[in-house]
Amino acid sequence: MGFSIALIVFSLLMMLLVLMHKGKGGGLSDMFGGGMQSSVGGSSVAERNLDRITVVVGLIWFACIVVLGLLMKVNN
Repeated sequence: MGFSIALIVFSLLMMLLVLMHKGKGGGLSDMFGGGMQSSVGGSSVAERNLDRITVVVGLIWFACIVVLGLLMKVNN
């Protein structure tokens, strides 16, 4: 039951994080400093941190799916 709730929470968090990413016309990340371009790289610190957080949440989301699948297989 706990992994089901975690999957729902991480799914909602993934949707929020993906929507915050900057697209062609800008994104919600511009509100947090994503609009200012860095002179060293192509993206700002806020955008890189958003990318890292999204990857970590995505990996946890994937792990929850795998664990739920294994639990369902063991219970049947």
